[in-house]
Amino acid sequence: MSALPPGAPIYLTGTIREIEKRASAASPSISLMELAGRAAAERARELLGQGNQGNAILVLAGPGNNGGDALVAARWLKSWWFDVSVVFFGNTAKMTGDAASAMQAFQVGGNAVSSEIPPGCFDLIIDGLFGIGLRREVSGFYADIITRANAIEAPVLALDIPSGLDADTGSVPGTAIRADETITFLGLKPGLLTGDGPDYCGNVRLETLNVDAPEFCSTRGRLIAPSLFSGALSSRPVNSHKGLYGNVGVIGGACGMLGAALLAGRAALRLGAGKVYLGVLAEHFSVDPAHPELMFGEARDVLELEALTCLVLGPGLGQSDEAHELLASALSRSLPLVLDADALNLISALQPLQNTLRARAQSAITGAAAAATILTPHPGEAARLLGCSTSDVQRDRLKAARAIADRYKSHVVLKGAGSICVMPDERWYINPTGNPGMAAGGMGDVLSGMLGALLARAGASPDDALLCGVFVHGAAADDLVCGGSGIGPVGLTASEVGDAARHVFNRLARSANAESRTRCNKYTVDKP
Repeated sequence: MSALPPGAPIYLTGTIREIEKRASAASPSISLMELAGRAAAERARELLGQGNQGNAILVLAGPGNNGGDALVAARWLKSWWFDVSVVFFGNTAKMTGDAASAMQAFQVGGNAVSSEIPPGCFDLIIDGLFGIGLRREVSGFYADIITRANAIEAPVLALDIPSGLDADTGSVPGTAIRADETITFLGLKPGLLTGDGPDYCGNVRLETLNVDAPEFCSTRGRLIAPSLFSGALSSRPVNSHKGLYGNVGVIGGACGMLGAALLAGRAALRLGAGKVYLGVLAEHFSVDPAHPELMFGEARDVLELEALTCLVLGPGLGQSDEAHELLASALSRSLPLVLDADALNLISALQPLQNTLRARAQSAITGAAAAATILTPHPGEAARLLGCSTSDVQRDRLKAARAIADRYKSHVVLKGAGSICVMPDERWYINPTGNPGMAAGGMGDVLSGMLGALLARAGASPDDALLCGVFVHGAAADDLVCGGSGIGPVGLTASEVGDAARHVFNRLARSANAESRTRCNKYTVDKP
């Protein structure tokens, strides 16, 4: 058993069912339910620690396969002399297949199941009510059971997925078990990693049951890990110059929103852009005293610079006629683009801009090679891009992100808990980094600047740039909140994340290039 493997595949429920079917056909003498139940029992024993025999364990079992896993776990735990109370919710006469066999095996020797949660204290609760097949709101009797279980002061181990959580979407349409840990089987599911999932799953552990899932079924989904964006971490040659690392233009910073453009520009500097130009709409601002490396100009002049290798539009842009004209001009340039904030709002409102954006991917503007476009919506902006409500987006974040990538023929990151990245070829990724401290103004501006720096480099891959920027952005916040600095989560600022991102990126780059270390050409001088 292991924690989440970096870069692990992520499977939708239908694919998991197909893996189960093919794995069982390949090894008919091996019961996946027996393997899952045994793994769950072993993890329960580990959680209870040394000298745990006699601890009281409450097992909640439903009538399906998830309940069968729980019954197998209960049988093993009883054999190890734990005080196990099994509460079964369903009709044993209607149980079929492996779940029926698990019930029969548990009852051998006089083990009984109850239909009511007994009074008393418990050292651990095992949740096996509903599994990944649940597609409806939990209500009525079962909702009452979940509410009672959540009220018990004991840690909860959920099997495969907390009951009531949608395995594909990460949404909770009714109520759900709040687990301290979830042991999931065969492969990761999107609902564990995005939306409400992280709040309900606790620590997630993967148990493959010795099944090589990719051997049976492929998937377009993966967990983001540095190995997937190694191209963005390549070491700098000693014979370097700033021209190798690109020229980023940031267009935005209208009156009252100048800070957004500054955050983006500073973030681009910190992630290694050779030069950063700010074309701000606010008047009378021509220098950043904190970062005099930033170069300022009129927005139109910066937009038309021939030396640019990437444009970032949106931070503090506003939705004025001037902003509209600037965005239309930017979309017509054969340059990689990062579009955020009001650039996305303008696109969602104006059909001609949508058409031009889609045409970029088809090289229909100039006949030149298609230039990459990265869209960075939060759920509200995503809703406007799709013409739906924010709740619709949050109800199925993966579906929404994929729909935006398809509609606008672009790379997309749907920001939020478990940010989702989607490529134009339909591959998708969920980010494991980040924390609630990032729910603060300016975080998206910092991300857009980071993406601009990564995309501006000579030969940059937009796939690598997107995955690297999103991962490092979240990891920087994690370093601050979880690294013992005492910063956040409450009060964490975007500027602090921008500062930390530089350290995280260099740390990852050093690790990725350990054999070809960055050389500093130090000379040894003899002391007199």
